[in-house]
Amino acid sequence: MGNRGGVGYPSDVSDDEWAFVAPYLTLCREDAKQREYPLRAVFNAVRWLVRSGAHWRMMPNDLPPWPVVYQQTQRWIGAGCFEMMVADLRELLREFAGR
Repeated sequence: MGNRGGVGYPSDVSDDEWAFVAPYLTLCREDAKQREYPLRAVFNAVRWLVRSGAHWRMMPNDLPPWPVVYQQTQRWIGAGCFEMMVADLRELLREFAGR
């Protein structure tokens, strides 16, 4: 959820989705000194951005600040997090389909 006191956006990641994606997105410990915002909140902000089609600077104020979200997204892209996640998801779907 965003930082809205438990009221999230429709684009927020579900608990089951978060359980799947969190291991791919955790590049440093959750309690690392440089981490100012929860990783889940940052990921939810990325999902909001993608779903809304808005510009970075138009992100709502109840989400982590856009520069934080942008910088973390660049780290995830640079580390290949999304590619690894998609490759593993593809493999799981193939297994479930019996291929």
